[in-house]
Amino acid sequence: MTSLIGQSETIGYSFSEPTSANVKQHSFYPYTDNGGSTLGITGSDFAILAGDTRSTSGYNINSRMVPKVFKIGGDDETGAGAQIILSVVGFAADGNALKEKLDTVVKMYKYQHGKSMSVSACAQRLSTILYEKRFFPYYVHAILAGLDEDGVGALYSYDPVGSYEREQCRAAGAASSLIMPFLDNQVSFKNQYVPGSGEGHALEPKKAEALPKEHVKQLVRDAFTSAVERHIEVGDGLQVMIVTREGIEEIYHPLKKD
Repeated sequence: MTSLIGQSETIGYSFSEPTSANVKQHSFYPYTDNGGSTLGITGSDFAILAGDTRSTSGYNINSRMVPKVFKIGGDDETGAGAQIILSVVGFAADGNALKEKLDTVVKMYKYQHGKSMSVSACAQRLSTILYEKRFFPYYVHAILAGLDEDGVGALYSYDPVGSYEREQCRAAGAASSLIMPFLDNQVSFKNQYVPGSGEGHALEPKKAEALPKEHVKQLVRDAFTSAVERHIEVGDGLQVMIVTREGIEEIYHPLKKD
């Protein structure tokens, strides 16, 4: 009778012996980054969202006219009557899916309650939509904008799983690392000081304040004009939406195409 020790020495286990067979690994990655950038800035009575219109895949340009800023909760396909705007940048298909879902939620709210959803309530609802998909998230950076209950511009930025905060300005997408420092300096006045307020480290920092709408519109153009000079995934056209009490104004500016 063979002992147990003898059996363990003669029986071969598949996990204990090396094999020369080729190991194949199958994986599925459903995401891609379609490039482009967006930004948002608020003022005392307005909010602006802007984005370029280039769609890329690696070094290829898929299209030169793919909007990244959308009206939410409008009455028809033109978005008439909308009071909220949304920008999405990253994976274009996820951005469209997120836009359509939020648009449907805001429209259903109006039908059920007989009034438009506030931008703060919409911001919370968008956070919930993103968090519901946290295990397979929308591969986008979203920015939501509108006017709050006091008529002041409101801007909310999100991460892919729903964390959000209200800000005065925010950039997202491929060229965000180029645009955001510009906004920090020109909109939030970071690293700016009051002239003659002191010497050396005793200088008084310049406080952030609401900027005039025309000045902000020019800052938006300057930010993207600079970004297209340095980033290949940004360009072709600049889509700008401005929310005021009178409604939503949409403006288009051409950008570099190379």
